[in-house]
Amino acid sequence: MKPLRIVVLAFGACFATLSYAEKSSVPLEPLSLELELGLISTTGNMQSTALKTKATIKQDFREWKAKYQADVLYKRGKNNDDEETQTTAHKTFLSAQSDYKLAKENSSVFVYGSYTDDRFSGYEYQNTLSVGYSGRIYEDESSFLDYSAGPGYSFSQTDAGEEEKNAIIHIELQYEYEINPNVTFQQGISTDTALESDKNSTSKSETSFNVKLRDNLQMKAVYSLTHNSIALEDKKKTDGIASVIFSYSF
Repeated sequence: MKPLRIVVLAFGACFATLSYAEKSSVPLEPLSLELELGLISTTGNMQSTALKTKATIKQDFREWKAKYQADVLYKRGKNNDDEETQTTAHKTFLSAQSDYKLAKENSSVFVYGSYTDDRFSGYEYQNTLSVGYSGRIYEDESSFLDYSAGPGYSFSQTDAGEEEKNAIIHIELQYEYEINPNVTFQQGISTDTALESDKNSTSKSETSFNVKLRDNLQMKAVYSLTHNSIALEDKKKTDGIASVIFSYSF
């Protein structure tokens, strides 16, 4: 079975739980969708165009909650000495998580799946599947800190065709602080840590300041990092992206 098909089936399982929740539960909130878009274009000695877009879908039921994300980065550019414009970045990240709520407030068990296609990382694909427990570590009037943790499985393939499969521990932290009604700080950290020392572990971090422009429109300053513990060939272990984007929720 192809790796992408496995992940699609995992996403389908998450959607199946969502479908069951629609039949058995009354939604606490309507379906919410957040769209983010950033576009950067430069001219002169260096000509380039970069597009960053992200979509996040959330739903909350009495017994279930779900979150789905799609994140795409695409960049093309050339120097004046170059005859042709070349693609310098092309990355797609998909994830889905479905949580079954427990009796304790803000606690649940989850199923999580992700698919990464980064054309310039040295990997043809990097995928993960995991299950575990989610909860809230801290909460006050203006901030909270959530976590998810559990065992899982990762499978990837390099551009050279080498496949790697290993057991992992998936850990994710999400912190949010409302500085004032119009400005919010968010910090997300996740890691898929391989249980074997000679296997690759992947970690991600996203830091953002969100400024509300209108009721549903925000401007975001975002800095994200992706780290692989084992670098392939001449690739660097860490990639960083800084961007200013606009976000619309409905």
